[in-house]
Amino acid sequence: MKECLVVELGHIGYAEACALQRALVAARKADSIPNVLLLCEHPHVITLGRNGKREHLLASDHLLRQMGVGFCETDRGGDITYHGPGQVVGYPIVKLSEIRRDVAWYVRQLEETMIRTTASFGLTASRIAGKTGIWVQAADAGEEKLGAIGVHLSRWVTSHGFAYNVSTDLRYFDLIVPCGLTGTRATSLEKLLGRALPREDVAAQLVRHFGDAFGFAMRTATREQLEQSFGALNEVSAHA
Repeated sequence: MKECLVVELGHIGYAEACALQRALVAARKADSIPNVLLLCEHPHVITLGRNGKREHLLASDHLLRQMGVGFCETDRGGDITYHGPGQVVGYPIVKLSEIRRDVAWYVRQLEETMIRTTASFGLTASRIAGKTGIWVQAADAGEEKLGAIGVHLSRWVTSHGFAYNVSTDLRYFDLIVPCGLTGTRATSLEKLLGRALPREDVAAQLVRHFGDAFGFAMRTATREQLEQSFGALNEVSAHA
């Protein structure tokens, strides 16, 4: 069973997380590190994927500044999304060529990770044909999005990943057309359950089901251990 390190970065800026991913992708291509799953939470930020449309941002620059929301264009797939406190964001740095050279399969496995995590809390989430991510059935018979996915591959090494709403302030999704899908509504695990949940409990379930979905033996490492072992953070600092 292949090993995958789990590194909890905590609260980290989006640009810093992207720089760290680039350094780790280079290291993974060179087989200097094993597969890694980074977990984190971002300050309020809206990100636009490489295929996204700027008109799906509904707020002016002035409003974003007033609300303390950043904006970043990124090289991940997908359209527009929001990241913020209350999410568990996962960035797998995985050499997919050693597992299965199939991007669609990889995305389905990320969805499966979040679907199984949701089931761990007694709720049912599912896929919708033609729409990436996971969805739950709302009380009014509509669907609400619980988890989003946007990935990037370079020589079959993955980066970016998934965002799972735990206690997210859903009002921030009103600033965008989520994932470029008109009429899409977001939800969170706490809203669905009607109670508070420790973020670490949800993160632990995501890690467990991620390992199951990809056949990895998951091993926890700290950010400091990552820096000491691989020098990845030093490389980020040098190129920041």
